[in-house]
Amino acid sequence: MGVPLNQAIRVGAYVVKQHLIGRKRYPLVLMLEPLFRCNLACNGCGKIDYPAPILNQRLSYEECMEAADECGAPVVAIAGGEPLLHKEMPQIVEGLLKRGKFIYLCTNALLLEKKMDLYKPHKNFAWDIHLDGDREMHDQAVSQEGTYEVATKAIKEAKARGFRLCINTTLFDGAQSERVGRFIDDAMGLGIDGVMISPGYAYERAPDQAHFLNRQKTKELFRGIFRYGKGRKWKFNQSALFLDFLAGNQQFHCTPWGKPTRNVFGWQRPCYLLGEGYTKTFAELMSSTDWDKYGTGNYEKCADCMVHSGYEATAVMEAVRHPIKMIKTAITGPKTEGAMAAEIPLDHQRPAEYVFSRHVEEKMETLRAEPPKVRVTRSKSPEAFGTAD
Repeated sequence: MGVPLNQAIRVGAYVVKQHLIGRKRYPLVLMLEPLFRCNLACNGCGKIDYPAPILNQRLSYEECMEAADECGAPVVAIAGGEPLLHKEMPQIVEGLLKRGKFIYLCTNALLLEKKMDLYKPHKNFAWDIHLDGDREMHDQAVSQEGTYEVATKAIKEAKARGFRLCINTTLFDGAQSERVGRFIDDAMGLGIDGVMISPGYAYERAPDQAHFLNRQKTKELFRGIFRYGKGRKWKFNQSALFLDFLAGNQQFHCTPWGKPTRNVFGWQRPCYLLGEGYTKTFAELMSSTDWDKYGTGNYEKCADCMVHSGYEATAVMEAVRHPIKMIKTAITGPKTEGAMAAEIPLDHQRPAEYVFSRHVEEKMETLRAEPPKVRVTRSKSPEAFGTAD
């Protein structure tokens, strides 16, 4: 099992408590995006298409702590952008650990070896390295040659220093089941503590729109991966029922509030993948969002989504409600043969709304109204970001 026992127990107890007090909607993981700036420009990414003044924004240490306190989720995934470009990231991690959070620090690992001395191994802290397949698959996915080699070298160094480390693998149309399976074999050989695997979300602003998986292709791909993996000692940093969902055996509905996002715009409505509105507080996000407008079957942009940020929380809550079902699936693994669960009908989904430009302009107006900040820049190279903010 890739999820540490202490995390599984704590999160399980947290979910049970929410059920006992009758709380209908609650967060499991805070998706914390302290910046959008990145030192890569991946073809499938929809997170970096912003004007420079927005890319230059950072959430401060204080803002990150306030977000964690507001939200109260037991797990924090620090994403971006590239978090290691943020000069306060070591302090942010330390502050979250002092609050008892389980932390996954997502990074493409290009700066990891350079920055590793600023962090200490901790049972509740894990590096979450983006590794989207073997050398050719990964370098193609991130649109830059040589990144696979840098990432795997950093993984070996981090494990040698005693860090807990997982990989985050996003798959696109054209991925081959056995090839992905061989990649997971290789990743296990690196000594990683778990794999988080998911199909890519069809960001409307991603440069490459041709290679996102639809739901049927996703299910077929993952059935093939899990069929190849039968009997292998793979460790996934995900719930067994979510993996079973990827293989087409569960009809889950999205739980967007399970992984709320805080970034430089505010609290993002409705989820990590869709930015269709922002609130100033977490309480406002939860109370003012019309959650029934989103999710597969409700909204065109959600039609093909099977991403962990929307469905992992659903799977965890299902496991707490039906523990026998979860245990059986964890023992046998995802079903790879036979009929799949019925698909959610799309007949009544509302059409997509394209609001990105409006939110960008509103943010730009806010920035233009603020007094200029003095910034010291030592270099324009990607590695310089974060060293002199």
